[in-house]
Amino acid sequence: MTETNVEAARRGFEAALQGDLDAIGELLDPEVKWHGGDPTAEGSCQNRDQALRFIRQAQALRGGQIELVDVVGAGDKVVVIMRRPSEGGTPAKPVANLTTLRDGKVVEMVHYPNPDEALATAGVPGQEASR
Repeated sequence: MTETNVEAARRGFEAALQGDLDAIGELLDPEVKWHGGDPTAEGSCQNRDQALRFIRQAQALRGGQIELVDVVGAGDKVVVIMRRPSEGGTPAKPVANLTTLRDGKVVEMVHYPNPDEALATAGVPGQEASR
């Protein structure tokens, strides 16, 4: 049975939480792009090595502490909604990555500070992010 894009995204998120960079690397296309809307902006990742380096640095800073809120599929796109742990009893606001997969590989991830924008961009009708 072929793994769905949603299952692949969940597997990648779980691998990230466990610090399994080899498993994440298997999911990423060699030329994956990861950015906040402008692939040419400073800090954007232009390939697998840069993306893995970014993940490694993020894990070192926050120790892998992030919660998966939801994964919503829309064809070759998947919206991964997540949030940092609560601080002082106040739940953190969710954020999202709009992830595009081709042939089982992640070819692009675009970060959205507002999950509803990621869902709208993916063309998911009537979806709103859990708050």
